[in-house]
Amino acid sequence: MGAVVFAAKVSHVPSIWLSEHSPDHRGIRDAAIASLRELGRRARACGADTFVVFDVHWIVTIGFHLNGNPRHAGSYTSHELPHFIENLDYAYRGHPALSEAIAARANDAGLKTRDHRTPGLGLEYATLIPMHHMNPEASCAVLPVACNVNASIDESFRFGACVREAIEASDARVAVLASGSLSHQFWENEHAEAGLDAISSEFNRQVDLRVLELWQTGRHTEFLAMLPDYATRCRGEAGMADTAMLFGLLGGADYRGRGELVGEYFPSSGTGQCNVEFSLAGAPR
Repeated sequence: MGAVVFAAKVSHVPSIWLSEHSPDHRGIRDAAIASLRELGRRARACGADTFVVFDVHWIVTIGFHLNGNPRHAGSYTSHELPHFIENLDYAYRGHPALSEAIAARANDAGLKTRDHRTPGLGLEYATLIPMHHMNPEASCAVLPVACNVNASIDESFRFGACVREAIEASDARVAVLASGSLSHQFWENEHAEAGLDAISSEFNRQVDLRVLELWQTGRHTEFLAMLPDYATRCRGEAGMADTAMLFGLLGGADYRGRGELVGEYFPSSGTGQCNVEFSLAGAPR
């Protein structure tokens, strides 16, 4: 039988790539890189053979979608920030069987879901940045999952529960990542370059820190009650669909585990970022 062996909320900010490749910004995200590498080490130590990534940069507007290609390979340059991420080469095994199983389970639950085998369907940087550091030898398969910006938080939550059910019925040992920010309010364009290392709103920073406190102390019922307002008022990335799917997978209000902040909370281009592992000991079975 399969299992979710690891779960985390992770950052994918383009400044992580910039930190490694730009002489002008060398080292600015060393701490974030170190925490991603540590999370990858922990996932592999748990026996993970596959990463399932809820990717907020693979935005869809109708239904739920999985990239079930048997192999992911290419060279990525960001159309959003080509001066930040350029020529990121990648090559990973996919997991078609698990993709098909998740789609089948979600469709059985009434969630319109498509499992794709499309060679031209490449990976987005919310998958690529974490995988570059968490899966550096490409030893684990990668299964990207899109975020539907028109789905309700409840619908994304239910989809996440289906992902877990399908994993447990498979033979895969899976590390699940919600790849997205906390607050996500960018600086206005005229202030963007100066604000590379700063939060755009003190209100957002305070709410982010409160969310981290709730996760670390296991107060998930309170967090889930505030999630719809949090996603709206703090400009949640893709409506915080990745976080909703992750908490659906963890068991929602029945989840009794805690989040561990690995590294530090940090701002990037106005947004709030973190890398957090969620204990699976408190997840309902």
